[in-house]
Amino acid sequence: MSVLFGALWPLERLNNVLLGIGKIIAVIALAIMVGLILGQVFFRYVLNDAPNWTEEGARFGMLWMTGLMAPLAMRMGGFVAIDMLERALPRLLAGLLTLLLLGITLWVLLIAWDKGWNNHVNTLSGKGCSSALRWPFGWEPQSVLGIDNTKCDEKFQKRFQYASLFVGVNLMILVSIELILRQLIFLGGRGDELTQFGDEDAVRAD
Repeated sequence: MSVLFGALWPLERLNNVLLGIGKIIAVIALAIMVGLILGQVFFRYVLNDAPNWTEEGARFGMLWMTGLMAPLAMRMGGFVAIDMLERALPRLLAGLLTLLLLGITLWVLLIAWDKGWNNHVNTLSGKGCSSALRWPFGWEPQSVLGIDNTKCDEKFQKRFQYASLFVGVNLMILVSIELILRQLIFLGGRGDELTQFGDEDAVRAD
């Protein structure tokens, strides 16, 4: 059991930092998205002419908001769940069922990691150029975070949007591993030593 705690605590601290930063960025992305949508409505219906980049910019904000908030919601037990079977089972069987579901979730996320990178981010589509969204202030970066941008000049490459969900999958993989460790500790009878996320369900990752 001490081995499980030894693996859990560093991962828990890492997730605290990453998800905390992600939450701040997600809030900023949400604010940008709402601002662009409101601006688009104003210009379209008042001035009858909205900038053509506002819709794509709002979608950019929405994707990053989703990619960064989904891991936090998963960690806090905020996803929709059908738990009738779990509640009908004895405590031990319910805990084992939860562990099984967490294992399946991790397996699916690992598949999504491969598909997200090889089918979206690092593809011809991902290397394609945004139709309207450009870097601000006329900037034409040659490289951003090691990504060659010479093909698109001042426009975004589409993989800057696709990367949002790929980042989200990576964060959810870390969260899944943490939740599996927490569930093993819970099944070992030491769940009262775990950090409380807000309620018992979140702690047990049900």
